[in-house]
Order: sequence, then C-alpha cells, then structure tokens
Amino acid sequence: MIKVDGKVRRDPRFPLGMMDVVTIDRTNENFRILVDTKGRFVPHRIDSKEAGFKLCKVIRKRIGKAKVPHIVTHDGRTIRYPHPDICVNDCVKLDFAKNEVAGIVKFQNNAIVMITGGNNIGRIGHLQSMEKHPGSYEIAHIRDASGNIFATRLGNVMVIGDSKEAVISLPKGEGIRLTLIEERNNRLGNEEEEEDDEEDDN
Repeated sequence: MIKVDGKVRRDPRFPLGMMDVVTIDRTNENFRILVDTKGRFVPHRIDSKEAGFKLCKVIRKRIGKAKVPHIVTHDGRTIRYPHPDICVNDCVKLDFAKNEVAGIVKFQNNAIVMITGGNNIGRIGHLQSMEKHPGSYEIAHIRDASGNIFATRLGNVMVIGDSKEAVISLPKGEGIRLTLIEERNNRLGNEEEEEDDEEDDN
C-alpha cells in the first residue's frame, strides 16, 4: 500500500530521508518528508502532481570507469551522463515516472535554500554570500523571510528554488524560526481563539 519515491516498499522499517515522497494510493494521499525548525522530520502533504518528482542535491561529480561521467546525489543515487550544466551543490529535479532528470535548480546567489543540518536546521531563506576557507569548511550566509541573517556550513545547505519561488511547496511556518516568546504568543493566541469560538457556540 505504501510507495516511497514511486516504488512499492513492503519493509515496515524502510528508512525515509530528506525530500523522500511517500504515496498511499488507497487513500490518495501524498507526503514529502521535510524537517521543521526544531530538527524533526515532518510529513508535508502535497498534491499528486508534486508527488511525481523529488529534489536531489548533487554531492559529487566524477568521471568513472570507461570515461563515463556521473553525479552522486544526497540520497545515494548515481546518475550517468548528466547534463554538463549540473555542478556540485546544485539540485536536480528527478522524475519518478521516467526515472530521469527533469530540471536543474542552480546553486547561486539569492536562490531559495533549506538548511538540512546544524543549529539552523529547517530554516529557509535566500542565499546571500559564500565564504571560501581552503582546508576548512565553506560558510554560507542566508537571509530568511523575516530579515534575520544567519550562517551555516555549505554541506548543510540545499537549494530548493530560484530567487523568485521554490520548486516544492513549503511546510507550515515556511522555515522561519520563532523565538520562545513568539511561539508562546502564537500558542496563547490560538487557545484564546478556541475559547472565543466555544463561548460563541454557547
């Protein structure tokens, strides 16, 4: 009954990771596995059109045996004879039906990125600049939708769209980390609204 990335999986312990698409045909539901700003995996509900692809970050680009060029993605896929425009840190849009690359999301300034690790996990923003440190970690500087600027290692950054819009739909909160006080106010605000609704019903 369960499909992961378009393939039926019968193992109840089959692992899920970042950007994986889970399809339940019987209930006609589709979910994309993302992370929230507290680092927890979140099944984000998507429509059937968006469930036909996933984004894969390119982590390696090599020429292998018999001079065959290939790329390796973050979920362990090896794609042979990639388009010459594809570089390390770009994301490829993988079509499940055709099992081929349907598009490229370039890693460039002002692109929309999601953080997949570190203290800023789950945050989403626009890439502002890169710091290169030969022999050490390269640092990316990112600005989120509320104007906060933060920095993280390049390895934690996954590009999900160009400067205008993201290729995938974003989960609730849209990757903006709230302070403890903002979270509390939101929670209290929701509770007050529920109490008002109950009073109106009475």
